[in-house]
Amino acid sequence: MARYITSKLIYTLLSLFILITATFFLMKAIPGDPFMSEKEIPAAIRARLDAQYGLDKPILTQYVNYLGNIVQGDLGISMKKLNQEVSSIVGQTFGVSLRLGLIAVVVSIIVGVTLGLMAALYHRKFIDSAVMIIAVIGIAVPSFVLASLLQYSLGLKAGIFPITGLRTPLGYVLPVIALSAGPIAYIARLTRSSMLEVLHADYIKTAKAKGLKWPAILWKHVIRNGILPVVTYVGPMTANIITGSVVVERIFGIGGIGKVFVESISNRDYTMIMGITLFYGIILMAARFITDIVYVLVDPRIKLTSGKEG
Repeated sequence: MARYITSKLIYTLLSLFILITATFFLMKAIPGDPFMSEKEIPAAIRARLDAQYGLDKPILTQYVNYLGNIVQGDLGISMKKLNQEVSSIVGQTFGVSLRLGLIAVVVSIIVGVTLGLMAALYHRKFIDSAVMIIAVIGIAVPSFVLASLLQYSLGLKAGIFPITGLRTPLGYVLPVIALSAGPIAYIARLTRSSMLEVLHADYIKTAKAKGLKWPAILWKHVIRNGILPVVTYVGPMTANIITGSVVVERIFGIGGIGKVFVESISNRDYTMIMGITLFYGIILMAARFITDIVYVLVDPRIKLTSGKEG
C-alpha cells in the first residue's frame, strides 16, 4: 500500500511540474505582453516595469526563478492589480467558487443517483426512457450554452430568478443548474448501469428467496453495492465542477476565481494566469490522487499496481 501511494504521489508531482513548465512557456509564446494594452509608455518607464517583474531577464532565468518561487509558495504579484499578490487574490475569490461548486456537487449526486436508480428499477419503461433522454441532453449541451439559455428564459424573460450575482439564495439556482446538468446526466447513466448489474446478481435472488423485504434488499445490497462507481467519480467531478465554473461565473457575473481568471487572460496578466492555472491543477490532481487511494480502500477487489497490498 505504501509503495502504491508513493508511486501515485510521484506521478502527481511530476504532472504538476509538467503543468507549470507548459503554462510558463505557453505564456511566453503568446504575442504581446501585459503592458501592450496601455497607452504609449516612455522607454524608461517600460524598462523599469520589465525590471520590476523580471521580464528583462533571459527566458530560462525567468523560468528558474519562477520555479524557485513556486517551491517557496510564492505565486508572484499581479501585473495588472497594483501591489496585490496572486495568492491573496486567489484566497479572496476562491471561496465564492468553492461555495457554488460544492452546492452543484451535492445537487449532482442527489439528483443523478435518484434518476439512475429510478431508471434501473423501471428498466425499459417510460421512466427509464425519460431519464436516458435527460441524460443525453445533459451531456450534449455544454454548460455555457445551458447557462445562457437559462439566463435568457428563466431570468430575463420569465423574471423568476436573478440573472447576475449571488446576492440571494435564488441567485444560486441558475448557475447551479448550469454546472450540475452534465454531472447529473453522467451520474444517472453510471448509476443506472451499475444498479442494473447488481439487480441481476445472484445474491439479490438469494436475498429474495430468503424472504428479505424489498426495502432492505434495496438499501443493503442494491444501493450500497451499486453506488461504488459513483463514489470513485465524485472526486474528479468535484474538481471539474469547481475548476470548470470559469465561463459560467463570467456569464452570471459572479465574482469568483473564474471571473478573475478570464480577466487575467484578457489582460495578459502572466503571473495571475500561471498562478490560477497552477491552483486549478493542484485541485484536479489532488482530487485524482485522493480518489485513487479511496478506490483501493473502499473496494478490496481492486489490485494494487505492485500486486501487493502491503
